[in-house]
Amino acid sequence: MSFTLSKLPEIVPQIGKALRECGAFIKTAHDIDSALVVKPGDVNFVTAYDVEVQRRLQAALSVILPEAAFIGEESDSNEMNANLAFIVDPIDGTTNFICGYQHSAISVGLRWEGRMVAGLIYDPYLDELFSGIEGHGAYCNDRRLQLSPVPLDRVIVGFGTTPYDHSKAHDTFMLAEQLFLRSRGVRRSGSAALDLCYVAAGRTGGFFEIRLQPWDYAAASLLIREAGGIITQMDGSPITLHKPCAILAGNPMAHADLVPLCAPYQLKD
Repeated sequence: MSFTLSKLPEIVPQIGKALRECGAFIKTAHDIDSALVVKPGDVNFVTAYDVEVQRRLQAALSVILPEAAFIGEESDSNEMNANLAFIVDPIDGTTNFICGYQHSAISVGLRWEGRMVAGLIYDPYLDELFSGIEGHGAYCNDRRLQLSPVPLDRVIVGFGTTPYDHSKAHDTFMLAEQLFLRSRGVRRSGSAALDLCYVAAGRTGGFFEIRLQPWDYAAASLLIREAGGIITQMDGSPITLHKPCAILAGNPMAHADLVPLCAPYQLKD
């Protein structure tokens, strides 16, 4: 069966239902440390809950859209270049989750012909479902998200610290200091997916992280565009959806202010 964009208004609510069910499972978590696995990197963990949420999502998504490949953080996928694929992070903000700091999310994006056409991110702790379809807008639950142009000096800026690669720490905090001095403040939450949702919702005016994996930002990139924002690499070039890249997002005016400040810190291949 061939995929068409006309299917999205029907299948996105089904995906949202699957995310809410997985979110309810996450909220039952206990004894998280008992099955903790350290992955390669400086501070990089996976829990039994990450693995189980991904298993449940893969099962649900294979029924909703069986022709789509599945690219999940907690699996070795050889389908990064598949024409139609779900890009999934079962628990974005795993360290928060392990520590009981209730700020994590489930992220599911759908890529078709090289671009994101749908994105959903669910915060089970606040019961906020961010969702969007190409050409149909972005929403937080039932509220339409629409950004206004606001300059850098009037917004808060979120940032990520690339915690799995401490070699980026110096540059990250050098840039964070610059933005702290030029904005209304900076915030580091530990969940890039939610940080990007907060840009789409206008809660923050911008976000940067020197290196992120596609499952960290794929779904949110669609939300930001549909809300009227801009997401690029830190030098203003297009993001990649098949390999890690630097990320810079913001409302149109703040993003324009951020590019010249962030460009010198662009990730080098």
